[in-house]
Amino acid sequence: MHTDPQGSGGLPAAFMAAETSSFLDFLAEQAPDLLPARRALPAAHDGFEAPHGTTIVAATYADGVLVAGDRRVTRGNVIAHREYDKVFPADGHSAIAIAGTAGLAVELVKLFQLELEHHEKIEGTALSLVGKASRLTTMVRGNLALAMQGLAVVPLFAGYDLAKGVGRIFSYDVTGGRSEERGVAATGSGSVYARGSLKKLYHEGMSERDIVLAAVQALYDAADDDSATGGPDLTRRLFPRVALVTADGYRQLPQGEVAEIARTVVEGRLETPDGPRAAVL
Repeated sequence: MHTDPQGSGGLPAAFMAAETSSFLDFLAEQAPDLLPARRALPAAHDGFEAPHGTTIVAATYADGVLVAGDRRVTRGNVIAHREYDKVFPADGHSAIAIAGTAGLAVELVKLFQLELEHHEKIEGTALSLVGKASRLTTMVRGNLALAMQGLAVVPLFAGYDLAKGVGRIFSYDVTGGRSEERGVAATGSGSVYARGSLKKLYHEGMSERDIVLAAVQALYDAADDDSATGGPDLTRRLFPRVALVTADGYRQLPQGEVAEIARTVVEGRLETPDGPRAAVL
């Protein structure tokens, strides 16, 4: 019977070495063709349209930070998917939401999750929230060549900063440029409408229910003016995906709770189609 003297299960030595805590660096060294940015793309034919995800929003509140997104994916002027998930846990205390080329965006999310998990296993401790945001900067910048060909990925990253005891939000552009946002943020085709709506309803220290209600109102307003953004669909029972990150960790709000709030928003629009107005101080 053959035995493995190193107890590595037959894996190459590189897989057993702890030379780097970065999974991306390891992958770039051992299997660079698995990285999206390293792949050779065929020439696009006329009229080629990749499915794109659209509007996502984030906002800090009393207990942490909220991240939410609509469910629609479009391909040109066609609805390619009505039930797409655009909000994911990055790790136990952070969330990532995606807009842009849907397939590449989900692949970036999976690589980012692996990057954070790999670092924690190798180093024995998680990265700081800013450290996680910096790793995502590198990943987005690595996709620049594809972005220049129209295959852009633009994430929002948010989490609970355990050291500071607050929720924080980081936005990105296609070059990997990172900005920390104060209060609210949005990206995607309907972001102008969503951000404007959310800013009018937002104030510091909002409760969980109030911030979820404000986020659903913002996504409704984005859908009202942007055809690529999907609003609450009571007929199909499709509602935004909402995640909350607090000191207790990442939590996805059950669809039943989101549905209840979405119905409140839709019923309110029957009386005031343009939505609630900001309070006058």
